[in-house]
Amino acid sequence: MNHAWWPHSPCGSGCLGGQEPTVGRFLRVLRLTAVVTVVLLSLLSVLVLPFIGSRGRYGVTRAIFRGVLAAMGVRLVVHGRIPGPGRGTLVVNNHTSWLDIVAINAVRPMRAVAKKDIASWPVLGWLVSAAGSVYVDREHIRTLPGTVGRLADALRAGSMVNVTPEGTTWCGLTHGHFRPALFQAAIDGGVPVLPVALRFRMRTGDTTTAPAFIGDETIIDSVRRTAALRGLLLEVHVLDEIAPGRAQDRRELAGLAERAVDDVLVPAELPAEKHWTSSAVEVAR
Repeated sequence: MNHAWWPHSPCGSGCLGGQEPTVGRFLRVLRLTAVVTVVLLSLLSVLVLPFIGSRGRYGVTRAIFRGVLAAMGVRLVVHGRIPGPGRGTLVVNNHTSWLDIVAINAVRPMRAVAKKDIASWPVLGWLVSAAGSVYVDREHIRTLPGTVGRLADALRAGSMVNVTPEGTTWCGLTHGHFRPALFQAAIDGGVPVLPVALRFRMRTGDTTTAPAFIGDETIIDSVRRTAALRGLLLEVHVLDEIAPGRAQDRRELAGLAERAVDDVLVPAELPAEKHWTSSAVEVAR
């Protein structure tokens, strides 16, 4: 049941791309088979993680998320650097696809605030839960203060936590406003906010909406469509931190983060990729 206070996106199937180059049937099947293999390996890793320490868990988790990208034929290009562990930070990004979670954790595994139904997703749900995610029950708004409190506690304890403050997915050519509620946790915890802008494009340089997970489609529909794309690139732009105390309240803080992401996502003519390699992850200089 939907509520009036739920975030709403006007994006639907009409926003999805249809002119992007695709791979043949054999490669699509191969990619989907590879994804299933990553799923099985991630499930087996549950037997190992309790015995390998935090550094080992970090490496295994990042390898799994990078494996998902490689299996799907997605190339990740990272601009900037997410700080290392040990300091609480609220990481916020625009929300287009289930691949957003994969990309963030392929760069730097971290806890997340996610809607409750993600816990039931294959692979992603298990990995996000294992990382100590805080789930939001959108059907019961009275639980929101408790969610903010748990998030603030995690930030104070030194956790880096990822939030998608739009509250729902958009097609990527436009995005929603950053809702301020969860930014209160950064204020209460006295930690910085790190804006991250995510953009999908093809190796030709064209921005694409094809990977978007929007409307009434299922996660399986989105995975199949994304696996069919040839030359998909996912850019991760790590922006300047917003220091504690810079904003007077959570609304101003949300606005600062949103404008930082907007500055990157303003439509622009993008250069085609000159060197397309098989590497799944590239750090841009």
